[in-house]
Amino acid sequence: MLLDCADLSYTRGSGDQAFRVLIASLTLDLGEIVALTGESGCGKSTALELLGLVVRPLTAGRFRFAADGEPQDLAALWQGDRQARLARLRAAAIGFVLQTGGLLPYLSVAGNIGINRRLLCLPARDPDLDAIIDQLQIGRLLDKQPAQLSVGQYQRASIARALAHRPRLVLADEPSSALDPRLGEEVMGLFLHLVERLGTSVILATHEQARVRARGLREVRAVPLADGFGSRFDG
Repeated sequence: MLLDCADLSYTRGSGDQAFRVLIASLTLDLGEIVALTGESGCGKSTALELLGLVVRPLTAGRFRFAADGEPQDLAALWQGDRQARLARLRAAAIGFVLQTGGLLPYLSVAGNIGINRRLLCLPARDPDLDAIIDQLQIGRLLDKQPAQLSVGQYQRASIARALAHRPRLVLADEPSSALDPRLGEEVMGLFLHLVERLGTSVILATHEQARVRARGLREVRAVPLADGFGSRFDG
């Protein structure tokens, strides 16, 4: 098992505006793809931030991540304020595909794709990365700046960046929602094909439940909290 968490929560805002996101339980096996689904604003992105070590949990009853084969207690790392260790895990073991792509505008496509590899002191290119670039059909775009890309090209480049360092876990936040339906289906198909071939585990946040069900992915739906304003994920 790659990921195992329970009673993992975070609250945005305060007072009457406080919105709580609770991951009551969630497990993820090696190579598995799980979809977090629900309407916009239900807390899917916040759930990904919790799982991606971007925000400090308010509660963390159990939070284990087997990034190197052995489960690590992330709850204890947060409790001990082990920020450097958490940052290393985030950089080495997790890839992010953001809804808006999130490419750095001052770097070329090649520079964006290679940023985590440079941080991890990996070679600029290897056969696996060459295959990712080839399958995403972005080889001719490597010297371009993000502003020169079409929406579909931009999102494919973002997928390449997330996968370039072979993370154990990829977190994808509405990766096809900014695309028209035909292109969205194409990009989603490319993404899922790549992660399956690489054996990468994925947690995908999306409101496109029909697409999730058509592909037979395990679905964890957001449901309203019974005791306050917010959402609960239980999978």
